[in-house]
Amino acid sequence: MTEIASPTPYLRAWRESSTGVLLLNRPERRNALNREMWAALPALVKALDSAPETRLLVVKGAGREAFAAGADISEFADARSAPEKVREYEVLNGAAFAALRNTSKPAIAMIQGFCIGGGLALALACDLRIAAADAVFALPPAKLGLAYPLDGLRDLLQAVSPAFAKEMLFTARRCGAGEALTAGLVHRVVAADRLEAETGDLALLIAENAPLTLKASKRAVDALAGRQVSEDPAELAAACFASADYAEGQRAFLEKRKPRFTGA
Repeated sequence: MTEIASPTPYLRAWRESSTGVLLLNRPERRNALNREMWAALPALVKALDSAPETRLLVVKGAGREAFAAGADISEFADARSAPEKVREYEVLNGAAFAALRNTSKPAIAMIQGFCIGGGLALALACDLRIAAADAVFALPPAKLGLAYPLDGLRDLLQAVSPAFAKEMLFTARRCGAGEALTAGLVHRVVAADRLEAETGDLALLIAENAPLTLKASKRAVDALAGRQVSEDPAELAAACFASADYAEGQRAFLEKRKPRFTGA
């Protein structure tokens, strides 16, 4: 395991084999995201994403109670006390969501317990969301007098229907993992005691595949789904066909063995 230096004890990041891990590390507050966590997250995600040996990222919460119970509301009296402070705080939030959304590698949110507000927004910025059967989801801005940020709404609408999004926002009610699966908030639900293992198995399946293809697929799907992407999916596809990994994939198929992809 290779630990990455973090400016806050409330976020940890490390590389474990081909997987980059980002841990929301505030279990005593159900991993509620404070200002220093929002600020530190983009650089840590970038460090994980930019490592050539990293094939994917997993985002998870410390402990068993929560992925993240939202933003730390105890900070709101100061952080949202004036329009300029509100804008500054929203910029921090937006940068954190964008960091996950724009990774070149697949990002998986591993969700247990509470996944509320800003925690759900972080999960929605990931490509895949696998949840424990005891996970609980909600968007509570209506109970706090806040407006949900537009970039977060775009991510929400990539996952669920407009009507379900409006119901979540209008009611601020909590929904369980089964309802979240049906609505599309998550793509898989597993038993709580299998969450770590199932996420690990999924990570291994992804890590075995060609990195350039993973990146090209991610950018192409995002572009077709209406998300802004920083690279031309057609150029990424052409790079796949010009790669050594493409030749290796063909050889491995003919030789009836697992391919050994390098990302080149």
